Amino acid sequence: MALEEIAETLVRGECVKLRSFGLFSVRAKRERIGRNPRTGVEAPIKSRRVLTFKPSPVLSACVNGEAPNDESSAD
Repeated sequence: MALEEIAETLVRGECVKLRSFGLFSVRAKRERIGRNPRTGVEAPIKSRRVLTFKPSPVLSACVNGEAPNDESSAD
């Protein structure tokens, strides 16, 4: 299945680009000290990897109800 292949690629730390949709990538975040906003108590936040997504200009235009720009610039 396509989603499994995308997930496996992201687990390996590689980026996945879907033309006219966007770019998925994995970013490593270091360990840090966080704070509970309600109580102010500090707590350690472990290092982890997070998934990020950057939409293509074509997708952004569609979501905003605009005509998408030339698809050749969507790379």
